[in-house]
Order: sequence, then C-alpha cells, then structure tokens
Amino acid sequence: MTTPIRVLVADDEPLIAAGIRTVLDSAGDIEVVAEAGNGRAAVEEAVRHRPDVALLDIRMPLLDGLAAAEELRRRAPEVRTVVLTSYGAEPNVLRAIQGGASGFVLKNCAPDELIRAVRAAHGGEAYLSPAVTRLVLGLVAPAEAARQREAATRLAALAPREADVAHLVAQGRSNADIGRQLGMSEASVKTYVSRLLTKLDCANRVQAALLVRDAGILPTAEDLR
Repeated sequence: MTTPIRVLVADDEPLIAAGIRTVLDSAGDIEVVAEAGNGRAAVEEAVRHRPDVALLDIRMPLLDGLAAAEELRRRAPEVRTVVLTSYGAEPNVLRAIQGGASGFVLKNCAPDELIRAVRAAHGGEAYLSPAVTRLVLGLVAPAEAARQREAATRLAALAPREADVAHLVAQGRSNADIGRQLGMSEASVKTYVSRLLTKLDCANRVQAALLVRDAGILPTAEDLR
C-alpha cells in the first residue's frame, strides 16, 4: 500500500480550513495530519508532525505564512511549503518566490488544482497555477538593460532543448503539457527541468520563469491573458 502524502493545513479561517481538508481527504493518497490557525502554531505543528507538505495561508495572526515558511526552512527543511494566496496579496507572492516556496495556489482554485499542487510539491516539483503565473509576471517591472543582459547570459548556457523547456516553464505549463508539445515523456521533461534549474541557479520553476521574462523572451502578462 502506498504511503499517503502527509499534509499540514494552516489557515486562520475555520471554514476554509475545513474545506481544504475535505478536498484533500477526497484525493485518496493525501492525509491531513495536523491543522493550525496561526503561523506560530503552524511551525510548531510542522516540527512536531513532520508532514511532507505544509499548506500555508499568507495572512495569519502571530506569524504570517511567509514568515512561517522561512522559519520552517530553518527548523524542518524537509517540509515543502505551498502558499495559499489571493489577488489581494500580490507583493507577498514575490516574497514567497524569493524564499523558495514549492507551490503557489489561489484560494479560489478548483479542488483538483489544490490536489495537483500538493502532489507536485511532494514529488519535488514547484507548482504554479496558470492564474498565478500571469499574476506574478504582471507584477514584475520590465527588466532594466543590465538585468536583461545578465538574464540573457545565464540563459545562453542552456542547450537548445533545455531552452525550449525553460520557455514553456515560463508560460506556466505543466511537465505533462511540455512533454506533449515537445514530444517528450513526462519523466524526460522532469529531468530537463531539474537540469536547467541547476544551470540557471534557480530554486524553483517560478524563479526560472522570471529569469526568462527578464531576458525579454517571454510575452508580457497582457499577452498571456
């Protein structure tokens, strides 16, 4: 029998937390092992239960979700974090990206998207919903000339197929979508993504997407709508 993915749910709104638990319980391969109503409790529960994935709302009392994620990286680095956000918290999304969160999901997403995000984080991938991709890219100011040159130089180190994969990652495509478009297996895409993240010195797919944007390769957020 496959060991279920162990998840911590942290949200200060009991109704939302209950809804998240219901969605995750329906997946079959996910088990909610702990819940918390504030960021401080989330850290303590994660340290105690050592879940595979921590779902953290950004706006929580005592310690916000981003600060909680940062503390978890120090005290329980094996726990992967997925940030739950809303359109009212855009600047915080960039902070989460810079901090290396494994996933970014809007609270109004479809239930299956939340499940995919947890599975992706558990599997070592960074999950970024298409809506959040557009949101993040829309927040990033056009690259200055020096930053654009630096980004282009870093991307030049990629092999042609790696560059193709990076461009599609930057559009928020999943590994399965990339595989279909490039005629590759999903496992091969995962290998390419891991390799290009190492070459680009990026912590996750979102940082790679921003690097592609800085290089002036990716269409603007307006073009992606």
